[in-house]
Amino acid sequence: MKSAPFDYVRPRTVAEASALLAQAGVNAAAIAGGQSLVPMLNLRVAQVDLLVDLSRLDELKAVGETSENLQIGALTTHAAIEDGMIPDPFGGLMRRVASTISYRAVRNYGTIGGSIALADPAADWTGCLIALGAVVRIGGRNGAREQAVEDFVQGTYSTSLGPGEVILGFDVPRSDAPLRCGFAKVARKSGAFANSIAYVVVQGRGGLVTVVLAAAAPRPIVLAGAARHLASGVDSEDALRAAVADDLKTYLPDADPYETRLHISTVVRAARDMRTQT
Repeated sequence: MKSAPFDYVRPRTVAEASALLAQAGVNAAAIAGGQSLVPMLNLRVAQVDLLVDLSRLDELKAVGETSENLQIGALTTHAAIEDGMIPDPFGGLMRRVASTISYRAVRNYGTIGGSIALADPAADWTGCLIALGAVVRIGGRNGAREQAVEDFVQGTYSTSLGPGEVILGFDVPRSDAPLRCGFAKVARKSGAFANSIAYVVVQGRGGLVTVVLAAAAPRPIVLAGAARHLASGVDSEDALRAAVADDLKTYLPDADPYETRLHISTVVRAARDMRTQT
């Protein structure tokens, strides 16, 4: 299929892009790498009057480091992260996550900002950035604002972006202690959308533990019970399975037995992966 007709414009600044996206009575959408939006347009799952191409905005490509965080521009591609073209002071977690996203051809063009803005429940970056405590930087007609990624993504294809707002990038906090990170992903075939993704992040020995489950609900789930179990230091997979099962009863009460087993297994695999990290 082909998309419905639309107008196309390539702004030169974020301010110009914001003004275009905020036009009253115009159904406008921003496009970056286009790896998700273009198929949706072609299938007519999404229809727009105006497509605003952000791909040449250098403001959205900046990557930097401070003593407190890693700053990632919204237009950073999955491939750039996979290839180590930006720093990854998170135990290699971001490189590993990037390498499992779809296929290399998609990773060459798809962007981290586009992934978060789309808020697909089966996407990889949302759960990863939540596990790392990342903040999204947003620009618009009313200036700039920041919001935790956990709060920014509100549901299936739903975020807190307002009219005319654009994701500028992300600040991922650096940990004072070395991170141990675990990651596990289940998909029916290579390159397909995930059925379950789990992230485990531990800040040093005996430090803060975060466990996030994605591709299971409209937005990633922070599993507090599983995190408490891992923080306790008790090395029992049976106890971890029980803790994850209790979390799922709270957050996914309608999950069938297969889904429950799948998500428990994914979290356990991520925990095993974390324990192999030195």
